[in-house]
Amino acid sequence: MNANTPEERARKRANDFVGLMWHIASYVIVVPFMFLLDWYLEDGIQWAFWVAIPWAVGLLFHVIAYFIDERLTDRAYERFLAQEKAKLKDKKA
Repeated sequence: MNANTPEERARKRANDFVGLMWHIASYVIVVPFMFLLDWYLEDGIQWAFWVAIPWAVGLLFHVIAYFIDERLTDRAYERFLAQEKAKLKDKKA
């Protein structure tokens, strides 16, 4: 989706935030349940780490992408906008 207006960019940002919150909520709910299930069924923790750790890495990347994406996008937008304005100015001159 190409967000050109402030409203479109705000909607995209809000959707990204909601997606991140769902990812965090599912991790916080499911992982403890997996550890309890693993502990109950296996007499100790056997397999839950093999799910929780990669999921945590993916969640970390999601958080990083959420916070970095806006800054990178804004900087790139400003740079490309300046380039396009310069090209337009050169064509008129």
